[in-house]
Amino acid sequence: MIRTKRKINKMRGSRSIGGGCSKKRRGAGNKGGKGNAGASKQHWTWTAKYDPDHYGKHGFKRPQKMIEEINTVNVSYLEEKAEELLDKGLATKEGDTIAIDVTELGFNKVLAKGNITKALAIKSPSFSESAKSKIEECGGEAIEL
Repeated sequence: MIRTKRKINKMRGSRSIGGGCSKKRRGAGNKGGKGNAGASKQHWTWTAKYDPDHYGKHGFKRPQKMIEEINTVNVSYLEEKAEELLDKGLATKEGDTIAIDVTELGFNKVLAKGNITKALAIKSPSFSESAKSKIEECGGEAIEL
């Protein structure tokens, strides 16, 4: 059976229905904001109970492409340091040419900046086209690994 003596039934017809002044129950300000307003402040208990994953990061992140780092060296630098590299044992002398492996020096590409006068046999994973031509003009050779 329906309960007939509920408070709301008693208040039917009154203007404010037990809420005091009629303005006190108007608008979203009365309930602490619209939507998710106050989720980290006045509505924190609601957020913690009903929406615990609201804050923070979730799920996977797509792996980023690994960008290969290119360490370059110029032929002019190799010519300047050729004698030093021979003394340190990082280069070898084969007749008139000096053989240098740039991977031992921490480089992986040879570029053509500067001039070259000595015959150098340079070993490297990659060369620029102009670097190859400069090395071969002086009687050296560019050996790709």
